[in-house]
Amino acid sequence: MQPLTIYPKRQTTAADLRQAQQNGELELYYQPQVDLGTGLLIGAEALLRWNHPEKGQLTPDQFLPVAEESGLIVDIGEWVLHNACRTAVDWNQDRRRVLTIAVNLSPHQFGPNDLLASVCRILQVTRCEAEWLTLEVTEALLQHDNGSACETLEQLRDLGISIVIDDFGKGTSLLSPLKRFPVDSLKIDRFFIRNMKRDSENTELIKAIIALGSSLNMSLMAEGVEDPSQEEMLQRYGCHSAQGYLYGRPITKETFEQLLFDTGAAL
Repeated sequence: MQPLTIYPKRQTTAADLRQAQQNGELELYYQPQVDLGTGLLIGAEALLRWNHPEKGQLTPDQFLPVAEESGLIVDIGEWVLHNACRTAVDWNQDRRRVLTIAVNLSPHQFGPNDLLASVCRILQVTRCEAEWLTLEVTEALLQHDNGSACETLEQLRDLGISIVIDDFGKGTSLLSPLKRFPVDSLKIDRFFIRNMKRDSENTELIKAIIALGSSLNMSLMAEGVEDPSQEEMLQRYGCHSAQGYLYGRPITKETFEQLLFDTGAAL
């Protein structure tokens, strides 16, 4: 692990974050994902929260940049994967319809550590089926890869894990790496969804992204869906699935399980 050469405030955050893992302060929340064709719950995205003893609950944007700069992201990423897989096992026992759990990967997890070996070990230890897991990566990983990340993703996909490009359209979306990488799904960035009703050019971009994904045999998911009119437009344009406040905010594992029970989605 490389020593920190950043501001003292970030050094303090990094030190606290090391202790957070040991003290059990990290927790996964889960945000529902639904099929736009049927309205059925199809899974959830695992979202990390830090229950800081002094600052209260912190969201990833408040500490993950420090985790990446300090190298802590590798250990934290393993913790997230392990706990998400354990949840997937709990939720999919005796189910007729599979619920998938999506986990975000940092580009730093594709470094010197063996990500493939780590995922395989976690799947084996937790007894999680590969098809219950979805891994989300950023466009930046595609654009700056020297070939090693692509190879790792291909091997993960060969296991049966679905690969998703998160926040698609947020960066510079390049067709060449998109065709080269083993990608199953595009997740349309929330910026497009937020502005789709009042910006006709933005709406055309959404339609173009959906057409692009469909032409490459990829599924399309929209994030940040907050009202029924957005849902209706996405259905009309051929988007397959969605997540956002319209379907539910990120909630604890226990609350999500109660949601499954209350809605009759437990089977």
